[in-house]
Amino acid sequence: MVVAKGRLKERSIYVYLPSVGMADRWKELADKSGRTISKFVAEHVENSLKQEEEGAEYKSRAELIRLLREKDEEVSKLQGENRLMKELAERLDKELRSYRLQPFGQAGFQGIRSYDRSIVELFKREGVVDSDRLLQKLGIDPRETDAVKAIDAQLAGLEAYGLLEATARGWRWRG
Repeated sequence: MVVAKGRLKERSIYVYLPSVGMADRWKELADKSGRTISKFVAEHVENSLKQEEEGAEYKSRAELIRLLREKDEEVSKLQGENRLMKELAERLDKELRSYRLQPFGQAGFQGIRSYDRSIVELFKREGVVDSDRLLQKLGIDPRETDAVKAIDAQLAGLEAYGLLEATARGWRWRG
């Protein structure tokens, strides 16, 4: 134990501060930071020395904390913008889907109807798909009655062309 005490003494430095108030302030700041007074003082002295040695390249702990807060604020702002963009994209997708499905929802429509390519690709890829899974894959809420009717009209049209057939497990691709 004598050797350990000797090494401890070699690492010790006694510092006398100009006032008791300053010593109390440093101890309070060390407590707030969750560090011992020794670690607190050593860190701040090292920060100061590195700033002198490395100049602008070195960032103190306080500067790093400030930068981290700025980055956190920026991330939070970008997350909000991202959420807004996703909502807008979903709305636009819904409007586009509604526009594309419109001819299939009109009973007396005259003209050319374009089938939704994603429906055909889904059936080609999966073979048999039930109606619930189809709506889920297309991102259509079953409560959107107009969209559901338009999808049913497309399925009926594909069945009339011999490309789909209704089975007990769902619609099966025949094309």
